[in-house]
Amino acid sequence: MSFSDVYETVLKEYPDILTVDEMSKALGVSSKTGYQLLRDNKVEHLKVGRAYRVPKAHLLSYLRLGMQSCGEL
Repeated sequence: MSFSDVYETVLKEYPDILTVDEMSKALGVSSKTGYQLLRDNKVEHLKVGRAYRVPKAHLLSYLRLGMQSCGEL
């Protein structure tokens, strides 16, 4: 599966700025794991007040790094 296929099948339906719940759903992980990814700075994010927001571009970068480490890109 190419990077553009991932975007088309997984992220196209999501808004440009995602909540942690939306990010977690797109990645297929629990919200707890989603928050852990943010705390560990594995996914770049913004903090707006007490809420986290993840630009889709940052999530795509995270996915690209993961695909590169698996040798799929």
